[in-house]
Amino acid sequence: MNKIANKTIINNVLIEEAAKDKNIIVLCSDSRGSASLEPFSKEFPKQFVEVGIAEQNLVSIAAGLAVCGKKSFVFSPASFLSTRSVEQVKVDVAYSYTNVKLIGISGGVSYGNLGMTHQSPNDIAIMASTPGMRVYLPCDRFQTEKLIRTLLQDKAPAYVRIGRNAVADVYEEDNVPFELNKAVTIQEGSDVTIIACGEMVQYAKTAGEILKEKGISARVIDMYCVKPIDKEAIIKAAKETKLILTVEEHVKLGGLGAIVAQVAAQNAPIKVVSLGLPDEPAISGEPAQIFQYYGMDAQGIVKKISELLVYRC
Repeated sequence: MNKIANKTIINNVLIEEAAKDKNIIVLCSDSRGSASLEPFSKEFPKQFVEVGIAEQNLVSIAAGLAVCGKKSFVFSPASFLSTRSVEQVKVDVAYSYTNVKLIGISGGVSYGNLGMTHQSPNDIAIMASTPGMRVYLPCDRFQTEKLIRTLLQDKAPAYVRIGRNAVADVYEEDNVPFELNKAVTIQEGSDVTIIACGEMVQYAKTAGEILKEKGISARVIDMYCVKPIDKEAIIKAAKETKLILTVEEHVKLGGLGAIVAQVAAQNAPIKVVSLGLPDEPAISGEPAQIFQYYGMDAQGIVKKISELLVYRC
């Protein structure tokens, strides 16, 4: 069972690459422990900037360093990075098109027991609605590594949201299909399409396997690239299956489900149902408890699809 969190993988990749590229700079807001950045800060103290609890300064400093030719990687809890520094992200990073990669750690309901103040149920909507900002939610450690290595090669702004703890492997180490901004079809199907992102992909994959055993053909798509979203994959699913169910660790407004529904409505109208957090403060608890409560885990996905298909019939 995987015991390595995605944040650790990012740290490992940056340590490896920073040894070869002195322009890589890591910045954080009093979150080196939460982001697993202690090894990087000790290995490369001259390439590490601790700003303290000042997210607005954090983003602006990163943008300034990028203007000077640095490759800035910003680490901060997603709940704070996506809200406290909205203007700096909009102006200094996206509008100014600076080489800043924003890593939102402990995203979604990772800080579940701390409640609404520390949860980030709307970061996808905030970042995706910002012109010039790309949004990625890798599902496991292997995909995370592929994504970070790829983002190191370009100069465009990006927001990457990851969770707090280790998650189950969706892919195998020697078989990680990856193309930037292209969704991954994990399982083919003709009855229903499940489109998930981030840590919800593991539940979608399991749900697809359970549905298959029940005689329901479910296509499972890993939409790690929420923006720019893979429109071709959505349109293809809309034309080839009976309905689409999206699953996201985010409120239903403005997130993955809303974007998928918009693409489908404009190109191949189909029923799109979204599973996500409610438009209210989510309950407090461990992430797994929260997912189960809102029917976002594998069993909840299976139940929802079974109800929808029966209703269609």
